[in-house]
Amino acid sequence: MLAWKHLDSSTIPGQGGTIHLYCRGDEFSIRLDNYELMNSRLHGSEDSLAELACAGINHRSAPRVLIGGLGMGYTLAAALVPLSQKAQVVVAELVPAVVVWNRGPLAQLAGSPLEDHRVSVCEGDVGEIIRQQKRGFDAILLDVDNGPEGLTRPENDRLYGLAGLNDARKALRSGGVLAVWSASPDKKFSQRLTKAGFKVEEVQVKARKGSKGKVKHTIWLGT
Repeated sequence: MLAWKHLDSSTIPGQGGTIHLYCRGDEFSIRLDNYELMNSRLHGSEDSLAELACAGINHRSAPRVLIGGLGMGYTLAAALVPLSQKAQVVVAELVPAVVVWNRGPLAQLAGSPLEDHRVSVCEGDVGEIIRQQKRGFDAILLDVDNGPEGLTRPENDRLYGLAGLNDARKALRSGGVLAVWSASPDKKFSQRLTKAGFKVEEVQVKARKGSKGKVKHTIWLGT
């Protein structure tokens, strides 16, 4: 078996932790120290996040979508498929190196979605973008950290807390969708979504589409 090759590292702004990019043949991995945050062979739930969120708005002629967390580009690529050519997709990514990786060694994994004319990138905290917008988005997709139970950044607690969810509701247009990815279920988070004024649907999806594996991730849809 091929050994993992270390390609690059970057410090997470505002927290001090370090993420690392590795490859092994055509497989890529982004890790926080020894914990794997994402793997290029396990992106089924990232695809599902976009597909489920955009299903509720793809009839709109010029929707505006915010994606929190670029990752390896899979969520962005899946979101672009059903959206009209007049759509605008804003990607908020806290770690500038992740954007560089997606323009470099990771670009071909998801078909270079950053090159799509509908896409713009904002290097910064998605929570700040949400707070600055009032009725600015038709959908907000959050794939930040490990979900509501964060690993990398204490500031993410606000994003998934009641205050952050209220901010997200105010940033959505009428009938808009908040879609949230998580590595695991979280009953308290479902309750917070409801308290923030969302109609909530919780969906369990496979980490790898088409596989017989038992690993599943959680997606919340709030409308």
